[in-house]
Amino acid sequence: MSDDQPKNIWKKSWKGWNWLRAWLIVVLATFLILLVITLPITMPRPTFSGLLLPSVILLADSAVIAAVSVGVWFFIRWLLCRRNIKRSLFGLACLITLIALFYAEEDWRGKHDWEQFKRQWEAKGEHFSFAAVIPPPVPDDQNLAFSPVWMAEIRCFFQGDHKFAETLYGRKIYTPEVSKLLPLMPVSVSGLAGTNWGSVSPNPPAISEGWTTARLTDLKPWQAYYRDLATTNPATEIPITPQPRSPAQDVLLALSKFDPVIEMFRQASLLPDSRFPIDYGRTPPSAILLPHLATVIQVAEVLQLRAIAELRTGRSGKALADVKLMLCLANSVRSEPSVISHLVRIRIFTTALQPIYESLADHKWSDAQLAELNQELAKLNFLAGYETVVRGERALRIANIEFLKHSPRNPHLHAPRWLRLFPRLQALSATMLQSYIQRPPILQTLALGLGPSGWFDQNELRVAQYFAEWWPPIVDQSAKIVSPAKAQAADNAFRHEIQHRTPENLLATWFAPAFVRTARTFAHGQESLDLARVAIALERYRLAHGGYPGSLNALEPDFIESIPHDVIGGRPLHYRRTAGGLFLLYSVGWNETDDSGVVGLGRDGSADFATGDWVWRYPRK
Repeated sequence: MSDDQPKNIWKKSWKGWNWLRAWLIVVLATFLILLVITLPITMPRPTFSGLLLPSVILLADSAVIAAVSVGVWFFIRWLLCRRNIKRSLFGLACLITLIALFYAEEDWRGKHDWEQFKRQWEAKGEHFSFAAVIPPPVPDDQNLAFSPVWMAEIRCFFQGDHKFAETLYGRKIYTPEVSKLLPLMPVSVSGLAGTNWGSVSPNPPAISEGWTTARLTDLKPWQAYYRDLATTNPATEIPITPQPRSPAQDVLLALSKFDPVIEMFRQASLLPDSRFPIDYGRTPPSAILLPHLATVIQVAEVLQLRAIAELRTGRSGKALADVKLMLCLANSVRSEPSVISHLVRIRIFTTALQPIYESLADHKWSDAQLAELNQELAKLNFLAGYETVVRGERALRIANIEFLKHSPRNPHLHAPRWLRLFPRLQALSATMLQSYIQRPPILQTLALGLGPSGWFDQNELRVAQYFAEWWPPIVDQSAKIVSPAKAQAADNAFRHEIQHRTPENLLATWFAPAFVRTARTFAHGQESLDLARVAIALERYRLAHGGYPGSLNALEPDFIESIPHDVIGGRPLHYRRTAGGLFLLYSVGWNETDDSGVVGLGRDGSADFATGDWVWRYPRK
């Protein structure tokens, strides 16, 4: 072939029969090769009927392979021409230039949009860096979390095939004092890392939240649980009497072995501040561990059971002390920016509400004790915690995306080995494939992992917009009002984003939390707090006047500074006296409908906070 007169195979006369014959020869040769290779493996004793289907499949495979081979051969013949090579190289250079320009433009656009948004909101006092939301340090001698009962050793352990060190409490490594308490924890503690407590502590009864449906705690199952545990597992050394006494007496006796441990928690609660030593510098930020939350919950549940038993045995002062300790545990995580920490805080508070509810229902506390409890409850504000969560979760998600944007090569990530050539795509795949909620869209993930860095900036911008435009309007901090309608509107807008995923919002939609559920939990926590404070004021009024008032206005200002309004909608709380000298106090609840004080129930009979009213009333005796 001459360079001066390049020839092109497409200008040659094409003899169809010759090419078809060559293609059939390639098909036949490929078929025979595949048959010889696969037949002894798949069918040691071939039969005609057994060979028919595999032969058809192999023949089809052979045709495809032959077609590809002939196509490759045509391309090679076309390429063996200097003019065609020059044209190909020129086209390739143009393509690379266009790709480079596209990457440069997208990088500039993403960075420009993100920086412009940050400047606008930082001028309003907002901050988007994760460092800005980390709680300030607390001196060790003032820090509840650094008291001996809480501190654990720094250990090294393995996760997968790499080693890392972490300060561990709670679920991972317990202090000797906490580990002693575990066999009597009113929760199932089987399966904890390094400890199989399932053989020591069988599944106990459920923790009571009966106040939401006007039920008192039944201590009989707990009495049977502890007596059975002491009999079947003598190593626990649970004290019991030869013959059963009252359920409350037996429960208190079982828990009395650990009075010194509870006293250590009480001494720790006297410290003025709290900040658990969380490793906020861990990468990626989504891997930050919060193992102390498990212990905080479990200790609060022990205290709930103990306080209820103390109320039943006439030890109202000790019950109040245990309730105050539970409230201290709830506040111990208030500075943490994670939504999980604040959900745990609300859970601990609602756990503490059960003994508060039962003490009011049975008239166990004096006016002085009720005033003291009201002062402790007045320190709580869960809607303020909502604002902390908005800033913290926004910064955490932006930091996660920033980490993926600058991902270093990491051979330990759980991703296909070939992805190590593309560190960003490797980290992205490992992060998204670990989700058990939904499968990642493959094409968008691939495009984002191999695409411009500006797309990561666009994802950070989307996260900031979600938390700036959708989350804050749900809660009016100044008026202390939560809007379910705005929460649903934000959730609908977010679902629309999910249905229209692109590389520019893929991570933003992946990392954003549930708007409705989170807002509802905070609203119910705040409303429960307000209902409890009003119920305490009503009990103080009853002690002073011999009965409940006809209107809540009679409580101001002697028994409560001001009557809180309904968190949902901002209208007054509903209140009326009922038969038997009782009362009905309620909020319209998340459905924003007055259901006349009817509680919404789930299939298991527990309260459904998405339906019905949020009610405080006592059972008839």
